[in-house]
Amino acid sequence: MERTLIIGTRGSDLALWQANFVKDSLAKANITAELKIIKTQGDRLLNLSFDKLEGKGFFTKELEEELLAGTIDLAVHSHKDLPTENPPGLIIAAVSEREDPSELLLILKDCVDVKQKLSVKYGAIVGTSSNRRKAQLLAYRPDLEIEDLRGNVPTRIGKLRDENYDAIMLAKAGVSRLGIDLSEFHVEELTPNELIPAPAQGVLAIQIREADTELLKALKVLNHPKVAKELAVERTVLKLFGGGCHLPLGVYCRKEDGVYQVFTSKADEGDQFPDRLFLEAETTDGLAEKIVAAFNPGRKLPGSVFISREVNEKSYFRRALEKHNIQIDGRSLIRTVPVITKLDSYILKYIDWVFFSSKNAVEYFFQLEPLLPKHVKFGVMGAGSEEMLRRKGHFADFTGLGNDSAEVAGEFAKVANGTQVLFPCAEDSLKSIQKGLSPDTKVIDLVVYETVLEDEVEGSGAEVLVFTSPSNVDAYFADNLLDPYQKVIAIGKSTGKKFDEMGVKYTLPFSPDEVGLAEAVFGL
Repeated sequence: MERTLIIGTRGSDLALWQANFVKDSLAKANITAELKIIKTQGDRLLNLSFDKLEGKGFFTKELEEELLAGTIDLAVHSHKDLPTENPPGLIIAAVSEREDPSELLLILKDCVDVKQKLSVKYGAIVGTSSNRRKAQLLAYRPDLEIEDLRGNVPTRIGKLRDENYDAIMLAKAGVSRLGIDLSEFHVEELTPNELIPAPAQGVLAIQIREADTELLKALKVLNHPKVAKELAVERTVLKLFGGGCHLPLGVYCRKEDGVYQVFTSKADEGDQFPDRLFLEAETTDGLAEKIVAAFNPGRKLPGSVFISREVNEKSYFRRALEKHNIQIDGRSLIRTVPVITKLDSYILKYIDWVFFSSKNAVEYFFQLEPLLPKHVKFGVMGAGSEEMLRRKGHFADFTGLGNDSAEVAGEFAKVANGTQVLFPCAEDSLKSIQKGLSPDTKVIDLVVYETVLEDEVEGSGAEVLVFTSPSNVDAYFADNLLDPYQKVIAIGKSTGKKFDEMGVKYTLPFSPDEVGLAEAVFGL
């Protein structure tokens, strides 16, 4: 292409990084370009929160107007800022690879409380301008005070540094692209399944005039069709809900092992508890429509749910279900009792890792008041074990997510092979993680508790039965049968294996925690 292209961009540090990234990418394809900075409505009205701004596209409209007027040749946008419909005469010519769409919670170090979920102190003031983040944060931590936060990334960080907030939330992609040093803060990273990102978060969109076929052809070298297909699901969901940036909607689609996985969170208002859904499909055909249908207010949900554990009044699972007037019968069908009351300190002297596969393992291990080496690291299986470890005053250095213990073992092996690992466990532990470690890894199994089944367990007439361990399955079906109308959810693959042996169909949640279980109930 002989002509020098003019790239339209906003003037923030992040927008300029993005525009220069595209400029440099074009240069590699022997295409010359220069930048033109354009101020948008969102840049000018810094005293208003997003939900008070007029219309949609308040970070993109002015760029699109100059594109239509021919004063620029292409516009570079954060894809999540774009309305779902292009103005007549404009198209998206290319989308970038996706930067990690995780969220970062930046916390002032004197406001850290490791015993709290997300590590921020009780009642903390958290800054964010996003209703999506607000709804999901309050679902995890209803004690937090969420206050509006505007400005570009460095400005927001500066406001935290000035102690206007105890913590703020930012997209990891923007921080990574700018290379900002966050060492002065405590940083909690929330993965896309923990706090579901905005549709198209982490992706750049290159917009051009539809009639500019020469440029469209030239930009194919920058386009990533796999990303575009995933974004099509996310943005179709957004379009069908009729929402903009103010809608408390998170949608994240990815292709894993040949299967599309979609995580969705939606509320009507930022201070409302959001509904969440996890779906898997082999094709994207009709996937967005299926997701939106699941959130239909008129859709029939189960009226009652049994779960094989105690569920306290403030738990995520209870609040998620009671929002829809679903009755909960929560009771454990087993008892756990300690096996040892004293710990030989020599066992701990040379260990590098302590790995917990359950909350009970954490609880009973720390009852022994272990004297741990300063260098020791902690690994956990699942969010429940991680939360219990926090209550004991420790961070997890490795957290295994998902319900496949073999996959978690493989990930843990990458950091723990060749070290000494202590596994506090139950007497009947399956030792799934241990089996995934290399022979040069010294494994120490420490039985700290045993499981006892309750006698004469009363059955449940609930429409959905949720089982949280293999032992609870054994206890329930020793005295009861499954009614034809009842549906079953198994917290993980080891629990599901019990139902495989029984020939019973069951649902497996994405994550073996209260959020995953709530998603599974909502998805039935």
